[in-house]
Amino acid sequence: MTQAPLVSIITPSFNQAQFLRRTIESVLSQDYPNLEYIVIDGASNDGSLEIIQEYADQLAYWESIPDKGQTDAINKGFNRATGKYIAWLNSDDVYRPGAITEAVAYLEEHPDIGLVYGDCDFIDAEDHVIGKFPADQTDYKRLRQGYVHIPQQASFLPREMWLKVGPLDPTFYFAMDYDLWVRIAKLAPVVYLPGCTWAGFRLHGDAKTIVADSQCWPEMLKVHYREGGHWLSAIQAKYYLRRLAAPLINWHRRQSFLEYAEEHKDQEANE
Repeated sequence: MTQAPLVSIITPSFNQAQFLRRTIESVLSQDYPNLEYIVIDGASNDGSLEIIQEYADQLAYWESIPDKGQTDAINKGFNRATGKYIAWLNSDDVYRPGAITEAVAYLEEHPDIGLVYGDCDFIDAEDHVIGKFPADQTDYKRLRQGYVHIPQQASFLPREMWLKVGPLDPTFYFAMDYDLWVRIAKLAPVVYLPGCTWAGFRLHGDAKTIVADSQCWPEMLKVHYREGGHWLSAIQAKYYLRRLAAPLINWHRRQSFLEYAEEHKDQEANE
């Protein structure tokens, strides 16, 4: 029987002990038989180190030393990875059961693609589903226009592609994944599999999505101009509109999450 291809999963970690165990267990509990799991911790001082040490015998590699931040940690992990396929899962997010198996099956059947991604739930600090990431099919042209729609947590790529387009830009704090998607989509198709929920994207008070959203669009514009973009463009217009509408967008996002959570709470109560 042919052995399943090796998959490398990287978790960059720093002071997320509250969620780290759930992240690690969501990886180690996958039904995929050939997994290389690497945890790169930036010298956490909140109990994360002790949690990582509990799982040390199930990890291909781990470290807990000062680094230059999340992007640096991901690059370090991918540089150590030896799998045919790779992905990273942040230390406050989780995989859904069967995610890796489904992603690898598609990648094996479609060796010409550069990235596959599925759906992703928004979850709160207690793991309750509070919304759905607006995943959708995109491509290089749409990405350049600011239509991202790729949930990083539910994305997998061939390591061969990473070797062509990596590493992540260490100057980026927020949009390093968008930058990577653009580089990949320039060379190969990126494919969305609707209905395949592969991850939970945690939103909480310390999450980068909540704390540093204002940094995302300026970084995306850096990618736009690097790729030869013009100031008179869809993504530039979206940036200005976003700045003007930011308070309304954030209010609407919070209301949507509350309504989604209440609706699904009622559904669970009736089941």
